[in-house]
Amino acid sequence: MPTIARSASGRPRPECSVRAAPLARILVIEDNEDLAFGLRNNFEIEGYGVELATDGACGLSRARELQPDLIVLDLMLPELDGYRVLRQLREEGLEMPVVILTARTEEADKVRGFRLGADDYVTKPFGILELMARVEAVLRRSGVGPLSARAIPTRFGDVTVDFATRTVRKGDHAVSVTPMEFNLLLALLERRGAVVSRLDLLRQVWGHSSSVLTRTVDTHVAELRRKLEDDPSRPRHILTARKAGYRLQREDE
Repeated sequence: MPTIARSASGRPRPECSVRAAPLARILVIEDNEDLAFGLRNNFEIEGYGVELATDGACGLSRARELQPDLIVLDLMLPELDGYRVLRQLREEGLEMPVVILTARTEEADKVRGFRLGADDYVTKPFGILELMARVEAVLRRSGVGPLSARAIPTRFGDVTVDFATRTVRKGDHAVSVTPMEFNLLLALLERRGAVVSRLDLLRQVWGHSSSVLTRTVDTHVAELRRKLEDDPSRPRHILTARKAGYRLQREDE
């Protein structure tokens, strides 16, 4: 369990002490009140605005209401477990980044979390500095922070990618992609048809490689194909380079 910074009273700061202009708004959904209050204090010290929810049903309601920039989500929650919260968020089209923070360390649990749309997965016990760094990286990749905006949208096939607004369209229809899916698409586009290894994609998109499964890349690529390819089983653009990685093929390359 991390070393938690607290206020002099050992309790959370009152609502009126939250900074008026936070770096980002974070919703922490955690049923361990001591841990939740400790996380809140640490995030507020770093300049974030923080809201707490101590069960899954309340967390889902608060996420709908607040539309936070990021959610820190426990999995083992009363009322509604974290997996169901995450699934419901994504089914409703709520695409704010989600960092799972849980004591569940099995590979199957991690795979399930990523497939449901999690952007990172941190296991307990954890280091508070590592968690802070993970949150900062996810926010940066999701567009909350100083990201370099590209003014001109890019096309491949009938897909248009707008970097400034972080939106994707296929033909005349908007396509809902998660922050990680968008960053993966961006990483492939930046290589201009060159093959990118899974390890390089893990480093560029997720910011680290040791605690993210290699198959996470495969899962996200499969989702991009499902959303953007006319026939996901026979992709024309998001291609596999056998035993090497992936590349994005445009008609002009």
